[in-house]
Formats: sequence, C-alpha cells, structure tokens
Amino acid sequence: MKGIAYGVGVGPGDPELMTLKACRLIRENRVIAVPGQDPVKAVAYQIAVQAVPELADKELVAIDMPMVMDRKKQQEAHRAGAQQIAAYLEKGENVVYLTLGDSTVYCTFTYLQKILEEDGYQTELVNGIPSFCAAAARLNIPLMEWNEQLHVIPAAHKTDVRMDQPGQYVLMKSASHMKEIKERLRESGRDVQVVENCSMPDEKIYRSVDEMPDDAGYFSLIIAKEK
Repeated sequence: MKGIAYGVGVGPGDPELMTLKACRLIRENRVIAVPGQDPVKAVAYQIAVQAVPELADKELVAIDMPMVMDRKKQQEAHRAGAQQIAAYLEKGENVVYLTLGDSTVYCTFTYLQKILEEDGYQTELVNGIPSFCAAAARLNIPLMEWNEQLHVIPAAHKTDVRMDQPGQYVLMKSASHMKEIKERLRESGRDVQVVENCSMPDEKIYRSVDEMPDDAGYFSLIIAKEK
C-alpha cells in the first residue's frame, strides 16, 4: 500500500485556531513536509509545533517552494518537491504537508498535489481557517451579509484591479505593491481595514488607507467594504 499525501492547513497564526483534525494527523504520522529550506523556521511549522509539541520529534522534510515569477524554475521546484514526497509514499508512509491558512486557498501544496495525482498517488486536503476569515473576525466585522458578493484578489499579481463590482473585496499578498494598491483603494471609495500578521504575536491593525504603511509586511490582508 502506498502512502497518502495530506495537504493540511494550520490556520492563520494562532495555534488555538488549528483544527482537531490537523492536530490528529500531525500526531499520527511520522513524516511532516514543510515548505521552505529550513523546516523549523517556516511559519507553518512554528504555528503547528505550539499546538502539537510532538511535531518537534517528527521527521521533517524541507520542500523548497521558491517565490519566483520564472515559470520554468517554479515547475522544476514543484517536480522536485513532489518527488521528495513520492519517495516516502512509495514506502507506504503518509506525508503531512503543512500550509498556512487553508489548504484550498492559494496553497503551495496545490502544485505538488497535481503532480502527485498525475503520478498515481492519493492526496487529501484538510481545511484550516482562511486568513481572510480570521482577519474579519479580528476586526469584529462580517465579511458578507444577505446577498452580498465576496471578491478575493491576489493583489501581488493584480495591481491594476478596479474594485468596481458590488460586494466586498479581500486583497491578499499585497505588500509588494502597497503604494499602487493604496491608490486603487482610495479610488474605490470603500471603507478599508487591514490586518498585518493576523493572530500572530506581532499583529497590527490599520483602520484606513492613510494608516497603512507602504512597507507593510508580506502577511498583510486588506478588507475593502462598500459604504
């Protein structure tokens, strides 16, 4: 029997927001894959080990997922990462891949999952609390009411986004283009709030576009609501 590759969301940052299922899978399996070159420095690991101290004694597998725009380099890295995991699956070992937030929302495991499934391996996704849901809760606001729409935009790739559709907007991964994004937000006329490093020890909250720093960190999530 070949092993199963699990993509496990560990939530946004607070270890108390990890699911019981995520904790159980970490406890029950020996091999834990972590994105990055040094597993113990990965944010997903640092979150999970607080909820499951036994994680420190597991076999950790570093999966290098370089954040580059070169598609060829991306594909090479994804193939190499999938092969690392497949080596354990072939021996009948399950592999638990830790990922921030939810395993179905802009998740690095998605790329490995596609390759593994094409190669005949079984995969399963385990949900975690998405960052934009956690941010809304931290701001103590609803994301949607009644028949409102929700638009989730990866702002690092959509700096020209125009928030001209009805409903609420969530802008993720916007730090690298914060100046341009702030201009788009001002043009939209929407009420804007930002949570940086949501539910982490260094969390910061900004209640308007003017409060938002141009050098906000990578884990900055923007919620722009219709007035």
